Amino acid sequence: MSNILISSGRPTFRRILQRISILSVATAMIACWLFLSIASVLTLKQYAQQNMQLLGVTVSHSLEAAVAFRDVGEIHETLTALGRQQQFSSALVRDSEGRPIARWPATPRPRPKTPDALIQRWLLPDPVVQTVWYDGVPVGEVQLTAKGRLITHFIWLSLALLTGFLILASALSLAISHYFHRGLVQALQNITEVVHDVRQNRHFSRRVKPEPIEEFQRFAHDFNCLLDEMEQWQKQQQRHSASLRKSALHDPLTGLANRAAFREALEKVLTDPLQRTHHALLFMDSDNFKQINDNWGHAAGDRALREIAGRLLRFSARRYPTFRLGGDEFAMLISDVTTDEQIQRLISRLGYLFVPPMPLRNGEAISLSLSVGYALVEPDSTSESLLEIADSSMYHNKKLRRGR
Repeated sequence: MSNILISSGRPTFRRILQRISILSVATAMIACWLFLSIASVLTLKQYAQQNMQLLGVTVSHSLEAAVAFRDVGEIHETLTALGRQQQFSSALVRDSEGRPIARWPATPRPRPKTPDALIQRWLLPDPVVQTVWYDGVPVGEVQLTAKGRLITHFIWLSLALLTGFLILASALSLAISHYFHRGLVQALQNITEVVHDVRQNRHFSRRVKPEPIEEFQRFAHDFNCLLDEMEQWQKQQQRHSASLRKSALHDPLTGLANRAAFREALEKVLTDPLQRTHHALLFMDSDNFKQINDNWGHAAGDRALREIAGRLLRFSARRYPTFRLGGDEFAMLISDVTTDEQIQRLISRLGYLFVPPMPLRNGEAISLSLSVGYALVEPDSTSESLLEIADSSMYHNKKLRRGR
């Protein structure tokens, strides 16, 4: 492709997509990291506090007899065993009057001012105090201070893993975005090449406004150069579209194919040797359409026509072409039939669909019925002969129905 336009300093479409991808991924990942980190730490804090409460209950039960009988040795032994298991960092036992009985460790340790210690104080700011009961009487209390080294280690490890996973997910997302963006940019470049080819071969295209992105600007520039040649083509297309609208093949009221489409479809059947040997024409006319118009108005008449068309379509199941010829006359081309008995069975099935009346908005109901005539397609049949036979059969059927 020849380089017609000189670069104007606009960013390329590829660069715009890369910026959007990087900003979107970075924003989403940072938001996820903050949300997951805060939610995890808050959940862990609640868990640690509940765990210390449960530990306080357990220790108070273990010490209730020793505290009741002032067995200092037993208290020390129990606290030492639990403390060495890293259950807590310090413990203090008081009697019922608040006087210290025993503590672990014997010498209080000062709290360090490291980041881990600060996290521990935030997670478990206050010691847990649990009353010691013996035979339903409070005999003292135990005060436990949490040991948060394991908790802070778990927090740092979790945050490190979360950060690593999010960085990996970001890199993967950017790689996938780059892969798909490459295809999109290539597609737009191909469109630009096609536009140049269309212009050189005096074909048509569309007008676009100038764009801030380089590739789209090239597209707009080449397209606008074709405007003069496009005007003549547009006039031809407008004349052609007007001709198509005049010869529209569908009835606007019912949505069925109209008389022109019927003629075309019938001629297609008659000119095909394979089809004309097993086709028939149904010609249908409403029995009480004039009465509906006279009694309930033209709106009800239009609704009746749409109802008839809908029931005919349900009968045909899109298998048999159905047409509105005009007024209350309808036609249908039936395939895969060769005998009068087959046609009569189909007409009987069709009649069942018109047994239910059509309800009106005022609560009344209108009876719908059709007189149906038919004509089998014979080797020497013409469209005029088929219509004449089917029309005669229909009026014969209508007279029989009136005589009942």
